Amino acid sequence: MEHIGLCLKKIYFKKNRGRLSFHYQNFQKYLFFQDGFLVYAKTNHPLELLGEVLFRLGKLSKQDYERIDEFIEPKKSIGSVLIENGLITKESLEEGLIYQMREIVLNMFSAFSAEFRFQDKAEFDEEGFHAKLKVPTLIEEGIRGMKHDPELETYLAKKIFAPKSIDFYLRLNEGERGLYELIKGEATSEEILASSNSSPEFFWKSLYLLYCLDLVDFKADKTKETPSPITKEGPEPEMVEEEKLAEVITFHDNLESFNYYQILDVAEDTSEEDVKKSYFRLARKFHPDLYSRELPPETIQKIDKVFDQITKAYQTLSDEKRKGEYDKQLSAPPGDEKKDLAKEAEKRFRQGKTLFDQGRYEEALVFLEQSIRLSQNRARYFMLLAMTQTKLSIYRKEAEKNFIKATKLEPWNAEAFVGLGILYRKEGLHIKAKKQFERALQIDPDHKIAIKELRGEGKTRGKTSFKDMNLKDLLKMDVFSKKKK
Repeated sequence: MEHIGLCLKKIYFKKNRGRLSFHYQNFQKYLFFQDGFLVYAKTNHPLELLGEVLFRLGKLSKQDYERIDEFIEPKKSIGSVLIENGLITKESLEEGLIYQMREIVLNMFSAFSAEFRFQDKAEFDEEGFHAKLKVPTLIEEGIRGMKHDPELETYLAKKIFAPKSIDFYLRLNEGERGLYELIKGEATSEEILASSNSSPEFFWKSLYLLYCLDLVDFKADKTKETPSPITKEGPEPEMVEEEKLAEVITFHDNLESFNYYQILDVAEDTSEEDVKKSYFRLARKFHPDLYSRELPPETIQKIDKVFDQITKAYQTLSDEKRKGEYDKQLSAPPGDEKKDLAKEAEKRFRQGKTLFDQGRYEEALVFLEQSIRLSQNRARYFMLLAMTQTKLSIYRKEAEKNFIKATKLEPWNAEAFVGLGILYRKEGLHIKAKKQFERALQIDPDHKIAIKELRGEGKTRGKTSFKDMNLKDLLKMDVFSKKKK
């Protein structure tokens, strides 16, 4: 069987880099991957073209959409031409491209007789891949949303499946977890279906999902038996919402002082099985899916961080090699450890800055967030992270918080106040923006951007961007140990 789910599985778990071509009836699509992430997509399907997507999202007016052919230029993308003509913003284009990529892929899941061809490519001719879509998420959405096809059952029938991995187990819904629990490596798929309470349509789609997420494999392909992650312990006592929130927030507030053993509440000489039991005990208590997504964003961030650290602790302590390396870090002298962390944080920051300069903001975001996790007392780390987040509309709120953090770390430095002012001005908060520029001039009366913003009024307002800020000055931040006189 040739199907997009199998292609995505292979590309993701092998971290392939290249182009996947798709041919079905009169439609052709091309997906571009880097290190297992989808970074770009092309299509000739009329409902998936960028202009159509921007119009449906409300980013392009009906009048401009109806004359979109007028904006087609050789060797130029339609998106860049629309920006040049002032018809859309860069942020709108980024949102449109991400939505388009997702639609192109998800619509492929209904095709069970398509032709696929993957071509490895070390480098791409195309430039400007600013978006990344997680392949496992596309697999989940695509398989759950597709209609059942008899070819799927033919592909999975009469095979004996066995558990393989637990990496994506906690992303399954209740029904899918129930199916996973039935798979022991002893029964055929038909026998498992007979013992389950699932409808055939749900069963075959869910089994295919487990296979494409590498949670299970054909038994003939397995080299090592992996026990089911479902423990025989009884369920955790039911907790009311307030108690659950209080517990997870307390856990979050103590994370900085916990090592991985303390996070999982296990001894350093504990067995791998006990590590696994502790992980699933905590997962049943702190998994993000157990909490309402209508909670305040800051609370959701704390819940996500708690589970992220629990997962990292498990992945480290359940792997013999990684556990050994971690134990060495714990036994290293505190001074050396802090020095190494600071050095690594600076390295990640420099990598993030290079990507920022190249306009690769999604990638820069990853490195800059890593630098802050390693060192949380550098104002320029928060400053550049905030500047990067302003380039990605969904992170604007986080950008404000990080600019403010930079001003608190270095209240004598004008750059962070100017950055915050530009952000407020872009959001139409002109009174708040004015206060930040005035604060910057109190610190540095000669700051050119602050002067320009306050004196320019209608002429220059709206013209200044983060590109006008001197990144060389940014790199000089944090060099003062006390407030300037």
